[in-house]
Amino acid sequence: MKDNIVAIATPLGFSAIGVIRLSGPDVIDIVKKIFIPKKEKDLKKVPSHTIHYGNIVYKNEIIDEVLVAVYKAPKSYTGEDMVEIFTHGSPIILEEILKILVEEGARIAERGEFTKRAFLNGKIDLLQAESINEIIRAESKIALKRALSKLKGELSRKLRDLKSKVEYLRIYLEASIDFPEDVEEKEKEDWIRNIEEIKKRSF
Repeated sequence: MKDNIVAIATPLGFSAIGVIRLSGPDVIDIVKKIFIPKKEKDLKKVPSHTIHYGNIVYKNEIIDEVLVAVYKAPKSYTGEDMVEIFTHGSPIILEEILKILVEEGARIAERGEFTKRAFLNGKIDLLQAESINEIIRAESKIALKRALSKLKGELSRKLRDLKSKVEYLRIYLEASIDFPEDVEEKEKEDWIRNIEEIKKRSF
């Protein structure tokens, strides 16, 4: 994950706004090469989670008037430095800026690679990564609500709690096999009750 990736984050088609997303160690420097802010500033020195107004300029030609959002590691979606460029939603503009960014050192992201990097950098777990695709493809409010719940980590927390309980029971069972004379009747009843509670857990 030492390279810099870029992709158009909005569906291609004519719209008011289009978004191009970049992630990687050098993405701020890459964008600096072609972004001329209206107020003079250094994108490397601006605070994280800030938006800046200016123009994308390449070979002395203004490509578009844009907003640039800067997210610095590790407080970004992927855990890396990220930049989002908000352009006018013309496919021609989006494709042109994408082409320029590739020429300046980024590469086209693979499908799902931003989420993959978020997972590998510990920003989300596997269930949350899967939920992002479910949110995008949700066809009902119920499906969307379920996917959003997974994204917030509710299912992951339940599974971690369940794993902890099962691990405790496993240790207790092994101890009771090794030292049966030390196991009291009440402990056996508690152990059986905990198993029944685990079996009834609903996700």
